[in-house]
Amino acid sequence: MAVEDSIPVPSTPLTRPSSTVIPPPENASFIIRPADKSYKHQYSNIYFVRLRALRQYVEQRAKRRWNEVAGNPVFVPRVLDVEKGQLCFIIGTVYMDMPLKPNVLEDVARDRSIPAPPPREKYHSDEDSVMLEDESGRICLVGDRIRTTCLVTGVILGALGIETHNGDFEVVDLCYPGMAPQPTAGLQWPISKPARGVMDVDGEAPPSLDEWVAFVSGIDVGAENPADGQLQILSEYLAAEAGGSDDQYQAARITRLIVAGNSLSTLASNTGTAVEESERKPKRYGQDTSSFTPHPTQSLAAHLTDVCRSMPVHLLPGSSDPAATILPQQPLPRAMFGGASHFATFSCESNPAYIHLAPGSSAQSSSRSSQPSASTSKSKKNSVSTTPHDTEPIRTVLVHSGQPLDDMFKYVPTPPISRMTLAEATLRWRHMAPTAPDTLWCHPYFARDPFVFSQTPDLYIVGNQPEFATKLVWDNEQDNEEGGQAPKRCRIVLLPGFRESGILVLVNMRTLAVRRIQFAVEGMSSGAEAT
Repeated sequence: MAVEDSIPVPSTPLTRPSSTVIPPPENASFIIRPADKSYKHQYSNIYFVRLRALRQYVEQRAKRRWNEVAGNPVFVPRVLDVEKGQLCFIIGTVYMDMPLKPNVLEDVARDRSIPAPPPREKYHSDEDSVMLEDESGRICLVGDRIRTTCLVTGVILGALGIETHNGDFEVVDLCYPGMAPQPTAGLQWPISKPARGVMDVDGEAPPSLDEWVAFVSGIDVGAENPADGQLQILSEYLAAEAGGSDDQYQAARITRLIVAGNSLSTLASNTGTAVEESERKPKRYGQDTSSFTPHPTQSLAAHLTDVCRSMPVHLLPGSSDPAATILPQQPLPRAMFGGASHFATFSCESNPAYIHLAPGSSAQSSSRSSQPSASTSKSKKNSVSTTPHDTEPIRTVLVHSGQPLDDMFKYVPTPPISRMTLAEATLRWRHMAPTAPDTLWCHPYFARDPFVFSQTPDLYIVGNQPEFATKLVWDNEQDNEEGGQAPKRCRIVLLPGFRESGILVLVNMRTLAVRRIQFAVEGMSSGAEAT
């Protein structure tokens, strides 16, 4: 008689490390304040504020960059004051004049009896022209340097060149604001102490002892072809209940889960027959069961509740979620998610969002942090630390659901420019959504531009992308005032949709190393291919 193998049981109980959320500074918050909740302002104010905020950094870097250039280029404060034949450099805002870009005037004047054309996948064409404008006016940029550079509308830059006889500005070189300061540069995340029974070899902790943060996007609960099987395995894995002993031990080192948008799918359109039948039925008060079902929200809430029992969860809205279209999208109501809303470890974030994480040892431990809490105020107290120290290591995580990168991707030719190229360029531009408000809808801010990088994040997460990609970006150009500071670095991660790929991404808080985990169910078409 064959004896079945017993279920593997770890020799020591699995314990999950804790990390603390530090409240972000006011200038790094995307929550729309009551003073900004007004739509009477013109969108041009955002461009003026953006240029005023970044002009000084471009000017400082441009003078250092072109100080020893032959011809002694001079700085011209206004683009319309450029003199023909004089080598100089100017600073302004890029505007891409693209014939294929949507035009609101053409949309208003079109014949409403004819269906609107489908949105274009690309705005780029050979007839595009690049303009540089400031408060005085605009000038056209030409030259080989411009044709081979990755640019989109809204970028603040400095251009070195000469005005031609046609009135254009022939560019020789370009200068950007550069990566923002990084206060956490050089601060090392502490090494977790090994549990009893775990051998420490040569004083170095194995990677399995480090703390990890999990990222996922594009769950799309309620889609026509859902990934319910993969989602259930994901919940069990995060709870350290799936796989072998090694998988369970690795899952127990995950400190929190961040969901980067598109948790719910867009409402699927009914067939023509169903629409005709619903029109023939008399209208009644309440919901129409043929076009509405609460099942997707309830299913998502059930999965979030399962994960919240094991670790903190941060949920961002996305383009398909029931949230406002304009950026920054405000947090989803906690009451939508049933049992998950009663946990102090469940947080609804804005999109984009800064999440500042500190090691759990620097905060007061709370045994009730993973227990249900009906009070919203109590959840804030249990999930954040109000007394951060300047010398303690902090990991700054910037995450958004992908709308800014998707919009910028329409401006550039592919190949050679990829989505990773654009994500890296936003760090050099010091702006995460330069195409807002031109082709990316955003709130009409009057006195500030929240999408300007006030500091370089340690982790830059972009959700809902076609495929997975990652890159560790280093700042090769240190400013003079930052000479004694450690080099700045940022880990960029492009998250694919979980429903199509079944991919969960883990990031090591100490080394910023990335691990990709793929879930698949044999015989199911959603998610990853069966393995």
